[in-house]
Amino acid sequence: MRISTKGDYGVRALVELAHHYGQGPVQSADIAARQGIPEPYLDQILTTLRRAGLIRSVRGPQGGHALLRHPSEVRLLEAIEALEGPLSPIACLDGPECPKPGPCAQRAVWAEVRRATHDILSGVTIGELAERERAPAAGPRYYI
Repeated sequence: MRISTKGDYGVRALVELAHHYGQGPVQSADIAARQGIPEPYLDQILTTLRRAGLIRSVRGPQGGHALLRHPSEVRLLEAIEALEGPLSPIACLDGPECPKPGPCAQRAVWAEVRRATHDILSGVTIGELAERERAPAAGPRYYI
């Protein structure tokens, strides 16, 4: 599975909104500048996130975007599925049965990959990603 630029930028935007949760809407120009995302593309992504029910948008000079729920309640899985679509690594998992005639040796493996990916992404919140971003880099620092 490979996450597209849309998925990457969308998660970055949600993490940026998590940093400002409870402080009012954040303008897309500010999100774009802080996260290095082209603003026209970000606007498309924010529309997708709004339609998925993850953010709210407010128009006007004091407007912008904000998370609808607390960052600890927004799962990374929700964001990725909203931005990328279903997590199925192979199309045959989207139906009840494999379209291939006869036994299929692959389907069970791909189903396991999908389950593992689902479990990992549902175990991480946008709030946790924001905390990781705030935390200083771990490990020893060497000065010369």
